[in-house]
Amino acid sequence: MSRIAFLTMDSLAEFVSYDELVADCLEARGIQVDNVSWRSRTVKWDAYEMVIIRSPWDYQQAADDFITVLESIDASAAVLWNPLEVVRWNVRKTYLQELQDRGITIVPTQFVQSPTVSQMRGMFEVFASDQIVIKPVVGANANDTFWLRQDSSAAELQQIEALYSRRLALLQPFIPSVTEYGETSLIFFGGEYSHSVLKTPQTGDFRVQEEHGSRIQSIVPNPALIEFSQRVLAPIPQRTLYARVDLVELPNGQPAVMELELIEPSLYLSYDADSAARFADVIQRFSA
Repeated sequence: MSRIAFLTMDSLAEFVSYDELVADCLEARGIQVDNVSWRSRTVKWDAYEMVIIRSPWDYQQAADDFITVLESIDASAAVLWNPLEVVRWNVRKTYLQELQDRGITIVPTQFVQSPTVSQMRGMFEVFASDQIVIKPVVGANANDTFWLRQDSSAAELQQIEALYSRRLALLQPFIPSVTEYGETSLIFFGGEYSHSVLKTPQTGDFRVQEEHGSRIQSIVPNPALIEFSQRVLAPIPQRTLYARVDLVELPNGQPAVMELELIEPSLYLSYDADSAARFADVIQRFSA
């Protein structure tokens, strides 16, 4: 029996994970799957044929340490998926600028080092929007993400200024379709389209993660969205085992990239009956 590891975190108690669905598929095919926390210091990576980054959803708390662990895996006998070069490219949301430079429509974005209260207020004019979002350049699970309005209090902005002191921030206009309709996630295995879900935040919120109460439903996207997502994947520096393209609709009706998730995206395997088996097929193909 071959043996692979799913890289995870110490506890998933507060999260929704679908990894057991593909693990069951793989184990039925004679492949042993171990869930291993990225924070473990006793694991022997050489014992694995493959290490698949799946649910280390606290890595943003110590991103440099996380990369160091991936470097250790990459230097071992195990094959790391997604590859280290892909993770390094995707870990900072500055990749959005590269996508835009290649002619791909993204949500309008400004990167600001240590944003001040004055700079945050100025973004309402820059984006011609009465609502903006600020988030960290290295982040996950909507941590340290804020939805600001023109009447947001000085106290709130001062708290954000303190939080982002000596940090690079990403600022965007708030996109109304996120709350009116939702965010569409298209999932790819081995570069091939697999399935999609629509994530709609609960009333009064803008966060689309299940952990924040959003509603998830399976959808069949317009073929144009699949083609657009395939163009989004083109600049990735190496082939990927999995990828998730998160899209929203701009006020002008155009689709735009909110995120390109290549490190530890939820793959929503329970929303497509055959997706776990498809993912298992690709894992087996990549291990050959």
